[in-house]
Amino acid sequence: MSEFLQQLLNGLSLGAIYALIALGYTMVYGVLRFINFAHADVFMVGAFIGYYMGQRLPQGTIWGGLIVLTVAMAGCALLGMLIERLAYRRLRGGPTLNVLITAIGVSLLLEYSGQVFFGAAPRTFPAVFPVSTFHLGPVVVSTNQVIVIVVAVLLMVALELIVYRTKMGTAMRAVALNPKAAQLVGINNDVVISFTFGLGSALAAAGGILYALNYPSIDPMMGVMPGLKAFVAAILGGIGNIPGAALGGLILGTVETFIGGSQWSTYKDAIAFAILITILLFRPAGLLGKFTVEKV
Repeated sequence: MSEFLQQLLNGLSLGAIYALIALGYTMVYGVLRFINFAHADVFMVGAFIGYYMGQRLPQGTIWGGLIVLTVAMAGCALLGMLIERLAYRRLRGGPTLNVLITAIGVSLLLEYSGQVFFGAAPRTFPAVFPVSTFHLGPVVVSTNQVIVIVVAVLLMVALELIVYRTKMGTAMRAVALNPKAAQLVGINNDVVISFTFGLGSALAAAGGILYALNYPSIDPMMGVMPGLKAFVAAILGGIGNIPGAALGGLILGTVETFIGGSQWSTYKDAIAFAILITILLFRPAGLLGKFTVEKV
């Protein structure tokens, strides 16, 4: 029983990170109906911003960790808006394939630019938050795991409030529903879409920092596998559905952790894609998504 609870805690911690990245995918898809594959590399940039900021602040303090988290989120929000402005805006309304190829190109640009500026060798992420362990019954809990889960939950709640309780959130939902009608009632679609990219990128940066706390070796290619798994999580929960993305991330992280602790541990990375194939075969809309018929 204690081993089960330990694995469950580890899975929820990993799943919370996947959920934060998946939320960025699902937000952009909900508004623009395309997958921003560069999103996983924004996650990487967030981890490196945290790395350089962490070296300049006292380590092992709550306030220092919060500053690192805030700066990384702000930096990646600006990066996300810049990517949208330079790479995607002129392609809006064009063939989906053009946008998809551009997204892959931006992803490769960030990865290899990261190798130029940050170096290809892995780096050890600093302990920006206090690190200790304590026992919760038979379960050994790390403060990093607690921070990951608490921060992820707070950010998800904040996102839900932004989307459903603010004017910008209303505008985002209007643009997602009908961009032309939203423009006719006075909504500036460019501002809304730019804000969506910035918000999603900020969540990816938070995911990068939280991931680096538990897996403290970072490199410019670190976003590839977590990004793919977060994409699977978004599909699993229902692409374009915010609660679905969070649920998909938690389920995927938990399943992967349990597989990693079993005799099938060599297949733990493959399980995400097995889940993707299964969900596309039997429920293409995802767990919380709604099936819709598109006219072509």
